[in-house]
Amino acid sequence: MLKSIVKNLSNLPGWRTNRKIVVIESDDWGSIRMPSIAVRNQLVLNSIDLGNEERQRYTSFDTLANATDFSALFETLLKFKDIRNQNPVFTAVSVVGNPDFDKIKESNFEAYFYEPFTTTLQKYKYDNAYSMWQEGIKNLLFIPQFHGREHLNVQVWMRHLQAKDFHTLKAFEQKCWGYANKNKYNIDYQAAFDVELATDIVYQEMVIKEGLLLFEQIHGYKTNFFVPPNGPFNNSLEKVAADGGVKFMSASKIQNEPQGEGIQKLRLHWLGQKNKYGQRYITRNCFFEPSNKSKDWVDSCLVDIENAFRWSKPAVISSHRVNYIGGLVEKNRTDGLQQLEILLKKVQKRWPNVEFISSSELGDVISKNNG
Repeated sequence: MLKSIVKNLSNLPGWRTNRKIVVIESDDWGSIRMPSIAVRNQLVLNSIDLGNEERQRYTSFDTLANATDFSALFETLLKFKDIRNQNPVFTAVSVVGNPDFDKIKESNFEAYFYEPFTTTLQKYKYDNAYSMWQEGIKNLLFIPQFHGREHLNVQVWMRHLQAKDFHTLKAFEQKCWGYANKNKYNIDYQAAFDVELATDIVYQEMVIKEGLLLFEQIHGYKTNFFVPPNGPFNNSLEKVAADGGVKFMSASKIQNEPQGEGIQKLRLHWLGQKNKYGQRYITRNCFFEPSNKSKDWVDSCLVDIENAFRWSKPAVISSHRVNYIGGLVEKNRTDGLQQLEILLKKVQKRWPNVEFISSSELGDVISKNNG
């Protein structure tokens, strides 16, 4: 009961609309997570902590998307049309790079190097995968937006490599980092913009600048929406993102803003809120994670959508890449897409006037209506 009340109350502030808008934001595209089952087994042999049940769905199922993953996803989305004759669209919140492990090792861990994710795809022998990214963009099914240069807190990771941390080095040997690492301020390696030292923010500014430029080089257009990985983000970085063309920022409704050395500041956000750089916040209010078997995600997400519409809000669904990937376990992709299809069928049956739009389109609608 209390959880339901909180969910309803969280939809009160912010921009409103009578339109039945559904946005699907899907994080982590382009990033390495678990290279293979063999790598996962090797990490277990080295007693590396893969985390709790929620985290282990990523280390069990999540890896780079291959051409088959994309084909199956697009086939599912093409089964549906909204009242404007538009298909559901994935806002693919994606990184543009991954560590270049070989060059980092050659430098004896003294310097960090990264590669475009398209190069990583080639190393994985996913030669047709990037053409599927392009097909998704062309057909308005899969619209990449910015998640960062890489899904990695470079400075924290490099400090642990230089300190010869056993688990960090063992995972590095397997060309991954996404296990449940431990450190003084509980900074997850996956949290690219968490702040260990206040001076790290200057480096993070460079990461955003380089990431935005690489995004445009790879995809042929500027991103205008930024979702910081895992959430932690010092808000001073919004300026460099704004200077790079980012008009819309994603943030938790209650944000813990890292300052360095474990210090946090509490920030409140709501849909359509404008920051001092003129950017609008887009906040999520629905969740769909079927690779987590703890509950019925179709029913749960329908309740979230119903709550959003009750308060005249768009339904902004968070649904990570892990739910639709079959490279490690094919059944994971099959199950995830089956659940997605059921969800979309029920959404259209319950709300025949539903509109499927991207996060960027939603941001433009909010900006136009708010001036």
